[in-house]
Amino acid sequence: MRSWRTTLTAAGVSGTRLRDDYTYAARRVLRREPAPYLALRLLAAPPLVPALAAGLAFMNLVDDVAESGTPQQRADGLAALTGRVGAALRSGDSPDPVLRAYAHAVDSRGLPQHWVSRFLSGAATAEAGFDGFADEEDFQAYLDAYAWPGVLVFTGLQYQGGPNPEQAAGLRRFVDAAQRVDFLADLHGDLADGRLCLPRARLDEHGVTRADLEAARDTPAVRALLADETRRARAALDATHGILDLAEPGLRPVVATMVDLMAHQLTAVERAGADALRRDVGYGIGAPLRILLRAARRRPPRRSVPRPSSTRR
Repeated sequence: MRSWRTTLTAAGVSGTRLRDDYTYAARRVLRREPAPYLALRLLAAPPLVPALAAGLAFMNLVDDVAESGTPQQRADGLAALTGRVGAALRSGDSPDPVLRAYAHAVDSRGLPQHWVSRFLSGAATAEAGFDGFADEEDFQAYLDAYAWPGVLVFTGLQYQGGPNPEQAAGLRRFVDAAQRVDFLADLHGDLADGRLCLPRARLDEHGVTRADLEAARDTPAVRALLADETRRARAALDATHGILDLAEPGLRPVVATMVDLMAHQLTAVERAGADALRRDVGYGIGAPLRILLRAARRRPPRRSVPRPSSTRR
């Protein structure tokens, strides 16, 4: 693994302030999401790493504001953040180093800004005002409004000029699977926070109430509901087949690793059954390390990626 300094240089990031901005963003990601950060650092082509780290830091920043405080505090916080993001994208400058790094990444990689505005709009509506899903259609609307743009503002930076329609559609399939697995793995924590992330219509189909889930009742109906949800997640995961061909070569080892981690977590949820209502189902430590090491061993030789250029710096 290259040093962070040589990684910045490989990405064409120059100037003390800008390099410090990217470093700040990367450290924020490391603290909040060490597994994705390590996957990027170990497996992605170095010229892609700083932009993707800045993109993930930005996505996390928006998530944090959208999920913190009262509904009014969320709305006010997102309105203020949207203004700061717009100013940063227009000028390339901001008091926030994460926004400075992200603005540079968007500019140098040519990501269409409509993905950024769509994500911020979804954060202010679908996420900040989240009150559960009535049915599958409601869940799909949430993906379109918030989860899909949230991944595009990050992983869309792998493509110079942004993703084409086929690439964006592939990421939409990935988001569908990832969100289903995440909601199942975090059932316990979400319910404790007052969030029911399974469609209410499917609870009704199985004769399960929200109180059954909150009390972690291990009943045949609850087990049937959870088995049905894991089957849906498994089908969504199977539908991501071929996504590697849509990723940039320099990011394919990371995408393969994230799919493997997702599959590992879903298997853990399937094995947990009703126990998933009593504890969140994490990745653990051993499995992610094994998956990362296996991916590192099978990683192809490094190939150069054209350095990005910026019209601002």
